Amino acid sequence: MISDSWIKPTQSRAGVRTAALTALATVLWVSSQAVALAEPRVVSANGNTVARFPVTAPQVSTMTAAEPMPLPTTDIPPNSLVEHLLSPMSAGMGAPGFEPGGAPTRSISLSPPDVDSDTLELPSEASADAVAPAEYGTSNHPFTTARVDTGYGSVKNNVSRTYPYSAAGKLFFVDNGRNFVCSGALIKPGIVATAAHCVAEFGDKRFFTQVQFAPAQYANAQPFTVWTARRILIKTSYFDGTDACSAPGVVCENDVAVIELNPKRYKGELVFPGQFTGWLGYGWGGYGFTKEDMTQISQLGYPVSHDGGRIMQRTDSYGFVDNSSADNTIWGSRQTGGSSGGPEVVNLGIRGSFNVSEGQEALPNAVIGVTSWGYISDAVKQQGASPFTENNIVSLVDSACNNARPGACGE
Repeated sequence: MISDSWIKPTQSRAGVRTAALTALATVLWVSSQAVALAEPRVVSANGNTVARFPVTAPQVSTMTAAEPMPLPTTDIPPNSLVEHLLSPMSAGMGAPGFEPGGAPTRSISLSPPDVDSDTLELPSEASADAVAPAEYGTSNHPFTTARVDTGYGSVKNNVSRTYPYSAAGKLFFVDNGRNFVCSGALIKPGIVATAAHCVAEFGDKRFFTQVQFAPAQYANAQPFTVWTARRILIKTSYFDGTDACSAPGVVCENDVAVIELNPKRYKGELVFPGQFTGWLGYGWGGYGFTKEDMTQISQLGYPVSHDGGRIMQRTDSYGFVDNSSADNTIWGSRQTGGSSGGPEVVNLGIRGSFNVSEGQEALPNAVIGVTSWGYISDAVKQQGASPFTENNIVSLVDSACNNARPGACGE
């Protein structure tokens, strides 16, 4: 029992109770305001739905023990690369277009503070007794999945922290009180492309909260720190559940999102992560695909099935557009949960000098989709992504940049 002996003689018990209730009401009001501030302001217009978040500091708690976002899965019959080669069908996604990316505009020595040590320990190799997954599954779709970083020398993350890989990273968020992680990539200095299912629940008309992006994360190191979301944009059809899908809420036309990040003040000026990491370009309308709707894809992400999701992985495979799957791009892969929202890139890498002509649609480091889904059966070894079109990626980026903070879109 709580003693009342602390009450001053001149203060009545009723007065104390009134003061205590007033204090409690104040605490509850402040708490309610904090909850309200955590919720975004949502507006829909012109086919896009925008969530505006209050400016907050990065939340370490959001990144603690974050679970990989479960990869949406389907049990529709696997798509065959061979069948597509024998009978290709035009997807009709409109005229191809692209927006170039950009290399870092600041020296790496000017990176924001709190850069972790270069003496990072590489996660241990899988046991020699473990069953090695085949490099194609029951879909007969060849691929190669491996670590981005070699782990050699004193700098363990020697590759992922350099452009173009440094533009990809981990996306943290909270959904119903649980911490999750997806993947994503910068396509402007302060704009991230990811999957809509990494920021909102399909058809549920709600966004996830405490969304933040850590470019080039390696184990616990965040060489370019963490950046919080200012606004998130997705298609209204995904938000309200009316999107065209061959598997409802999984294989859809518009599992695409863009995130405008808050800037940080660094050396007296406002900066965005892309100034330090560089940013990838993006293509739409079948950019990078042949007339048979095929392309060579490099997928980047943080699947929990590989090194516990702690370091970046790369998958290389042929991709093709499947008309029966909402015109999604399909490729071979063994990435899993945590890879959601990671970029599918054509022409990945830094090109050397050459004295021959370029091939067609040769824009380097162009994102043409973000990881959307996989198969329920682990044996299939295929993943898919909604197509980048003028209706989704172009519309979303244009809308984001029309109201973005100066510098977020590279002006």
